[in-house]
Amino acid sequence: MKIIAALICGLLFGMGLAIAQMINPAKVIGFLDIAGNWDPSLAFVMMGALTVMTSARFLILKRQTPILETSFHLPERSEIDRKLILGAVLFGMGWGIGGFCPGPALASLGIANGKLFFFVGAMLAGAFIHKWIFHPKRVCCG
Repeated sequence: MKIIAALICGLLFGMGLAIAQMINPAKVIGFLDIAGNWDPSLAFVMMGALTVMTSARFLILKRQTPILETSFHLPERSEIDRKLILGAVLFGMGWGIGGFCPGPALASLGIANGKLFFFVGAMLAGAFIHKWIFHPKRVCCG
């Protein structure tokens, strides 16, 4: 049941990204170009997503347990540290340079764009390098 729920959620998320045109690098770069020909439409998409998620989170966390899990898995840390800031900067640079962030990049793989395959490959390499540096035992041993 968990796999089916994950598949449905992933498909719904991908469809939302496509409808909002977040899989279109030109649209994303237009949103990020605040000093030039700025396109604010993705800001409305993000505000809508935040509104829905904030409401849903409030209602979901009123439950004793999740529907398909035995307990909630919430972040334990909330401080802003150097790693978080560096990660945010790298994420933003990748988003601005490539015109993709991870979710839309994966949702766009069906387009079969060479630039997209390069971006996803670099994203996966970066994830592996991060895991190799900060969690070396998990890279080789699970």
